[in-house]
Amino acid sequence: MSETSNQKALIEQLLSDRDAEFRRAVKAEQQLKELSDVKRMQADYEARLAEKEKAIQERDRALESKESRIAQLEQKLLYLERKMWGAMSEKRRIPDDPNQLKLDFDQLEMTPEEEETVRKAVEEVAGYRKVSVKEHEKRVPVRQKLPDNLRRVEEHIYPDGYLGHEDEWILFEDAETSEHLELQPAELYVRVTIRHKGMRKKTKEIVTAPVQNEPIAKSYASASLLTDLMVGKYVDHLPFYRQVQMFKRLGVSIPPSTIEVWFHDVADLMRPAYYRLRELVLSTDYIQSDETTVPIIDNEKHRTVKGYLWLVRSMVNGLVFFAYNEGSRGAKVVLQLFKDYQGAIQTDGYAGYNILEKLEGITTLGCWVHTRRYFDRALSHDKARAEYALAQIGMLYDVESMADDQHMDTLQRMELRKRLAYPIIRAFEKWCICEQGNVLPKSPIGKAIGYFLNNSRQLARYTMDGRYLPDTNLIENSVRPVAVGRKNYLFCGNHGAAEDAAVIYSLMGCCKAADVDFKQWMNYFLNHVHEYDSDYSKDLVNLLPHSLKEQGII
Repeated sequence: MSETSNQKALIEQLLSDRDAEFRRAVKAEQQLKELSDVKRMQADYEARLAEKEKAIQERDRALESKESRIAQLEQKLLYLERKMWGAMSEKRRIPDDPNQLKLDFDQLEMTPEEEETVRKAVEEVAGYRKVSVKEHEKRVPVRQKLPDNLRRVEEHIYPDGYLGHEDEWILFEDAETSEHLELQPAELYVRVTIRHKGMRKKTKEIVTAPVQNEPIAKSYASASLLTDLMVGKYVDHLPFYRQVQMFKRLGVSIPPSTIEVWFHDVADLMRPAYYRLRELVLSTDYIQSDETTVPIIDNEKHRTVKGYLWLVRSMVNGLVFFAYNEGSRGAKVVLQLFKDYQGAIQTDGYAGYNILEKLEGITTLGCWVHTRRYFDRALSHDKARAEYALAQIGMLYDVESMADDQHMDTLQRMELRKRLAYPIIRAFEKWCICEQGNVLPKSPIGKAIGYFLNNSRQLARYTMDGRYLPDTNLIENSVRPVAVGRKNYLFCGNHGAAEDAAVIYSLMGCCKAADVDFKQWMNYFLNHVHEYDSDYSKDLVNLLPHSLKEQGII
């Protein structure tokens, strides 16, 4: 009995121990599971934390990008406000601080000889600078006398009750006279050409009067009508559809499609003279080049695309021509235009002209007006540096004023530039190099300094020759008719129309350069151009505006 009791006790003890071991195992598994859950929770937490940090970084980058974008938009807004309501000319300001006219030699790495040369140049130019400002004289408007060459039509008005000399009135010789400008509307009329026939009595030969050359064969458009249409659009900037409405008020309706055909025919008549003009311009050794936009209709995209008209002006004879090459602004157009040119080419610093540096026989010149424009735009961003730069550029133009006031020839002007302007340019270049590391590259002042340093060699080369100009203002004035015209006629119908417009703009530009009346020249040209069709001994140069003026024809 006792043995049985012992066995039961042993079994119970074993069961109790096994139960305790089981409980410990379950508890250990539970603890292990909890531990693995903690690691997983930690991993999840670290992943979420990394995602939040990434989101914060992206938000910070987006915020910086937005701030940068806001700064850019603010600069653009200031520029547009100035373009819309402010004065666009970058006037040569006298800085608020007189010390801006001085150079800080301590910051420039220059030899004592260079410092002395620059100091003397600055002192001489500063001494010439006009500091007095003339008081504005109030101008009282005065009625101008009407030109004497106008026809006068007298209109006599007598006192009330005056019936004539037989009356009891005594009419005084002293009378009050006033003049009024009258306008007689244009008149459209039909010129009927009747070619008579006749027979010689001796030879019995029947002879008909010769056919007169008309500008466009088998067309009722006369030279005077075509002249009025072309000058109306490319000089007075009246689109053809407006001129159609004007003709309707005069009692004649001309289909717009007919006028478009005439436009292309006139351009074809001018094209040989245009190519001769290009030869004359590119045969000179100093030219300026610029480009401007012109909207072109893209029939596939059903919208307008941006095309470019290139303008080249000879600074030797004043002749100009426009070129259109499928609306491209690439360097390939530069190569096509100037591949055979030998001489100096002055541009505004557009990167497409950089390829000219690699061509032998070509000297590239820069434009100080474009350089000054960059610093002028930076005035609101960094007034001190911008004013300093504008003061240095202003001294370069003071050198030009000195040469103008003393009526210097090209050789004397070149010597003056080398003595005064070139040292100032060298010192200004060193100043820009020192300041470039202290400004943000994409800030307005950083862009201005960068523009100058990228084009410093081209900007300094105008001192090599007294004929060279410091800027491209003349060619920018020649671009103006295109800029005004595209605001009125809005676009060209296709690439062919843009090329034809370039031909007409070129000849109209030559009229302006030669101070020749547009209508008078074009009417003469259209009436005589066919005389050159078969006589190859004649030079088309004789039909260009400056040549006709020299001949005394117009």
